[in-house]
Amino acid sequence: MLKKISLLLVAGIVFIGLSLGISAEKSTTKKDIHKQEQKVLSDKKNIKVIFIELGSVNCMPCKMMQPVIADIEKEYGAQVNVIFYDVWTKEGKPYAEQYGIRTIPTQIFLDKDGNEYFRHQGFFPKEEIIKVLEKGGVKI
Repeated sequence: MLKKISLLLVAGIVFIGLSLGISAEKSTTKKDIHKQEQKVLSDKKNIKVIFIELGSVNCMPCKMMQPVIADIEKEYGAQVNVIFYDVWTKEGKPYAEQYGIRTIPTQIFLDKDGNEYFRHQGFFPKEEIIKVLEKGGVKI
C-alpha cells in the first residue's frame, strides 16, 4: 500500500513539473507571425506572393502536396516565397491557430503587402495554384 502511494506521489510530482514546464513556454503571437511575414517580404524584394501550406508530414493529402509545393518553389522561387508549417507539431500549432484552419492541408496566399487574398482546403493541383499565383502578380 505504501509503495502504491509513493508511486502515485512521484507520478503526481512529475506530472505537475511537466505541466509547469509546458505552460511556461513562450508562445508565438499573431503579432510575431505578422512580423515574420513582413520580414520575408522586405528581405526578398522580388517576392510577389507568400504561399503558405499548413499541413502535416503524416497526412496523406499533405504528402500529395509536397511534390506540388517543391515544383512551385523551384519554378517560381524568385517571385513566390513558399512556407510549410507542420501544424501537428509544437512549432507549427501557433500557425494553425493564427490562420484559423479547420482541415489540412490548407493553402493560404498572401499578397506583397502580407494580406491574405486566397485560401483553399484540401489537395490543390499545381495548375490551379498557378492561376492563384497569377492573380497575385506572379509572372508565369
